[in-house]
Amino acid sequence: MVQGLRDVPKVVWLLAAGVFVNAVVSFTFVFVFLYLTGPRGLGTAQAGLVTGIGGIGLVAGNFTGGWYGDRFGHRRVLLAASALGGLTLTAFPLLPAAGLYAALPLAQYASGVVRAANSALVAVTVPEGARRQAFAVVRCVSNGGFTLGPPLGALIATGLSYDWLFLGDGLGTLFFALWTARVVPARAAARTPAGTPGGAPGLWAELRARPAVLVLLGAILVTDLVYRQQYGTFPVYLADHGLDTRDFGYVIALNGAVILLLELPAAVALRARPPLPVIGAGLLLVGAGYAALLPGAGLGTAASMIVLLSLGEILYKTTATAYVADQAPEHAIGRFQSLYAGVSVSGVVLGPPLGGALYAAAPGLLWPLCALLAGGAGAAVLCAARRPARHGLRPAPETGSLPRAAAG
Repeated sequence: MVQGLRDVPKVVWLLAAGVFVNAVVSFTFVFVFLYLTGPRGLGTAQAGLVTGIGGIGLVAGNFTGGWYGDRFGHRRVLLAASALGGLTLTAFPLLPAAGLYAALPLAQYASGVVRAANSALVAVTVPEGARRQAFAVVRCVSNGGFTLGPPLGALIATGLSYDWLFLGDGLGTLFFALWTARVVPARAAARTPAGTPGGAPGLWAELRARPAVLVLLGAILVTDLVYRQQYGTFPVYLADHGLDTRDFGYVIALNGAVILLLELPAAVALRARPPLPVIGAGLLLVGAGYAALLPGAGLGTAASMIVLLSLGEILYKTTATAYVADQAPEHAIGRFQSLYAGVSVSGVVLGPPLGGALYAAAPGLLWPLCALLAGGAGAAVLCAARRPARHGLRPAPETGSLPRAAAG
């Protein structure tokens, strides 16, 4: 594994260190609903509205962050969005309740822009052949930070106050901006602005020339709706069958444990495999995870479901991020990353209402449908992998292919 990780440039390891620190202190998203209904005194419906609008901001930020980066530079956009998000979060304790309706979506929008810009920044500073490992490193440290963050946040909220959560999150985000400015040289992140020299084709034309990318984006959109059910309808399902919140906590902790243990080794071991079959297999595993619930509710079936989902996530998320970066034309790397980033979090907004409505109307139908949708998405990607690449386009790169020079 060590040999495979040597292909990851030093700048990515330094950037990942900043991501880790920022992830550790990004605990407000876990406690925001409790904060709104507790110290802020909002009703459940009002708190749901505020957090729902915030989720829309997060998705919108993911969809637009790469567009800004292609035009203004990914490093510059990452710094600006981190500064905006950090300042907004630190101001939360000072705002009146009405101000939270604007502040939370703004902070979430900035977070989405940071996520897309960070992916694009990795894509333009890492050559083909090492991107899977690079994205795996960033994802691994991010998951490690999110594993440590919630218990630390709980200690701060109960020992001090919720206000300190937002202050810590905001300062951590500002630290990430300063750290990125220090470790990522401006010259290494320079990009050719969108629509410059040579009359480059528009985004839709570029996507139509890459039908496998379109299939992949559609498959990820469908799968994310299914994947996010583990945080919405799944705990309700467990509660309806006699399992409590503690049981859900134990089960969901398996997700972080499996990813932390296996993601990096899997990325290195599979780096020479064609990407689309790996992604397709991952989506099939997500479908298999929900199929594991069909025999009935219990800790065993719930744990099996989470382990299968985690293995699927390991296969498809890092590989798909790198594949979209490898397929992007030079002038649109950020926009391709934004499209992927946007569809990969779409389930945050769409998953709870759709899953909740179906579970309320026909609870026995939800898990078979989830299994069918994710399985169908995986089959579609596997079919796309069998189609020959369009003439004049690069085939899906593998580690052994000659790397394109990193953007200078």
